[in-house]
Amino acid sequence: MQVVRAVPSPDLQGRPEISWTAVVLRLPDDGTGALPLLRHLILMDAKSATYKLGLLRALCRAADGSAGLAQEDGDDHIRVPLGLVALNWLRLYLPLAKADLPQAPGNRRGAQGLGFVGPGWQALEAGALSFLDLRVGAVLGETAARALHEALREAAEHIIRMPANYLTFPGGGRILEAARAPVVRPSGSLVVDGAFLSAFGSMRVPRHLWTAMQRFAVWVEPALISEWIRLMQGYAATQGRPINVGAMAAAMTWSDPVRDVALPRARALSLMEDGTAVHCVWSGKRLAPDTLDVDHCLPWSAWPCGDLWNLMPAYRRVNQHIKRERMPSAEALQQAGPAIIDWWSAAYLRPEDRVLPVKFASEARASLPGLNGADVVSGPEVQVAMALQRTRLRQDQGVPEWVWRPQVGNAR
Repeated sequence: MQVVRAVPSPDLQGRPEISWTAVVLRLPDDGTGALPLLRHLILMDAKSATYKLGLLRALCRAADGSAGLAQEDGDDHIRVPLGLVALNWLRLYLPLAKADLPQAPGNRRGAQGLGFVGPGWQALEAGALSFLDLRVGAVLGETAARALHEALREAAEHIIRMPANYLTFPGGGRILEAARAPVVRPSGSLVVDGAFLSAFGSMRVPRHLWTAMQRFAVWVEPALISEWIRLMQGYAATQGRPINVGAMAAAMTWSDPVRDVALPRARALSLMEDGTAVHCVWSGKRLAPDTLDVDHCLPWSAWPCGDLWNLMPAYRRVNQHIKRERMPSAEALQQAGPAIIDWWSAAYLRPEDRVLPVKFASEARASLPGLNGADVVSGPEVQVAMALQRTRLRQDQGVPEWVWRPQVGNAR
């Protein structure tokens, strides 16, 4: 807000003039200010390959699914790990190359002729990793870690050199600013987390563009896909070769995390076998193997997140017939807070476990807001971040709420 006040001064007859005050308010952009820019970049901007669309979609995926890794950079920008952008880039282009879909006029077979193909990419194509393994929180052995590191380096260099360099505002000037960082090759296994992805550098994104991708990804991404398909069909026609529409649609589909609850179910059953009581986080009922369900606290239908922090033990009737695909209200989440902390501590955060606590923390940092800078992620911190994400989903998507009902039975 800016206030401008005029000081009254007497006129020629000595009478005071009328004074006035102007108040200027600046409202935060809700993302709609970037929609004309996105329309221009997707539909109107000149393209000699699919790279601009690839970078925009990689950023859109980061904003929609890994916003927790982004950091504030002044009032007008967001800073995103360059490794995260490159990770999404690889995940987008690997299935396209496998399906032999042209990404540029000279790209006739697989990845031949693409500017980001090097030893790392070739190792991934040879099977060092599936493109479905290219995700935050993945734990990789030494061979896979080396392949991914090299492929990310290659992709990051290409992104800086090509699409980030040529994505400009209609009046001129780069939209995205990328900064490299000295890259150190990993030795041994690694976890694909925020620290690893930030080691490649960062990308500075205008805040209104990032907000638009966060709030309107459900419309922005289909527009990107539609234009990407049009370009590939044009390249194929120029080369005089047929294109399989079904294969193209399948390769363009972003595979969300598999709705897999096997790990938390196994942890709950193991605790039961050891004589440790496992309770429904919502009702407080003690669970048995035949009444155990694993609930996505923030519902899968609204936000497909299979991270450990989002998977809770629940009484089958409560999960399937009472809460269902609704999001817990703020009150419900607060009421269940102690039970959720108990579950995380028993199932995922045991001090003697060297794997699950790392996976839990890296997933939380990636998908939840406000945790990226934390050296150690504690249960209460994750709860606060989860409450913020709940509010964001409620505001942006209008997900129906489930209100806490104590009469369901919360006696242990």
